[in-house]
Amino acid sequence: MISNNKFAIFLIITSVFFGTLMLTFLKLAQEELNVYVAGFFRFLFGFIIIFPYILKTKFTVFKTNHLKKHFLRAVLNLPSMLLFFSALVMMPIEKVTAISFIVPFIVTILAVLFLGEKIFIYRSFALVLGFVGMLIILRPGIIDISIGVYMALAASFMWSIVIIITKTIAKDDSSITILTHGYTFMTILSFIIALFYWQTPGLQTLIYLFLAGFSGTMLHLCINHAYKLVDVSMTQPYSFLSLVFASIVGYFVFSEIPDLFTWIGAGVIFLGVFIMSYREMKVKKKLLENE
Repeated sequence: MISNNKFAIFLIITSVFFGTLMLTFLKLAQEELNVYVAGFFRFLFGFIIIFPYILKTKFTVFKTNHLKKHFLRAVLNLPSMLLFFSALVMMPIEKVTAISFIVPFIVTILAVLFLGEKIFIYRSFALVLGFVGMLIILRPGIIDISIGVYMALAASFMWSIVIIITKTIAKDDSSITILTHGYTFMTILSFIIALFYWQTPGLQTLIYLFLAGFSGTMLHLCINHAYKLVDVSMTQPYSFLSLVFASIVGYFVFSEIPDLFTWIGAGVIFLGVFIMSYREMKVKKKLLENE
């Protein structure tokens, strides 16, 4: 039987893959639409996708003791989403992804401060390697900090807080309950904003937005369930794999050629993930042997 650690790692890597797909389709959609309307449709389609399940449960999926936290999560997620999607328009998908790598460090610090999680040496070392890899990737443009960079950084900080809130809710609520509340609140809030900047999308753009909604739904289902299985700090280094997916998509879809620094940085990040994975498996095996 697969262990919680292995399954959580699988879920995180899967979420990273779908996260890259979501960004790809949103970047394509925003060639026609503004960020407000694109954000609304992304969550509307996500809500439509899970609505049959909501009906199947006769709306009992909404049952929670953390309604205020769900709402707070959406209130923080909305500006995070808009800032990140805006940065996506201004910069290559690979660079936006690289900047978002600051999230694991913020999350790990917040998890230690507010959730009482332990930060082991090997986890810390993996995160440090990931951070070094990120610096290598951003080095060519580190002097010229654009507004897009600031947007991506601000979005990453707010998303880190959302992750921490998600972890506290996940102790009692299922992944689908968290997702349902998130999509409900985000659809309503984003629609209110989109009304002031409305644009009607074409058929091709609608298809992009539907695929973004589907990919985003898979992303959140995987990541929410992973947080129920293991510590937040353990899952974060694996998010660095998004660089590889973003580089591939950037090259084949947007003709963005990664430079040497990107691949060197990716190599450093992979080293951190490998060390993290190997050590977690060894610790888990030792615990099982002692039982």
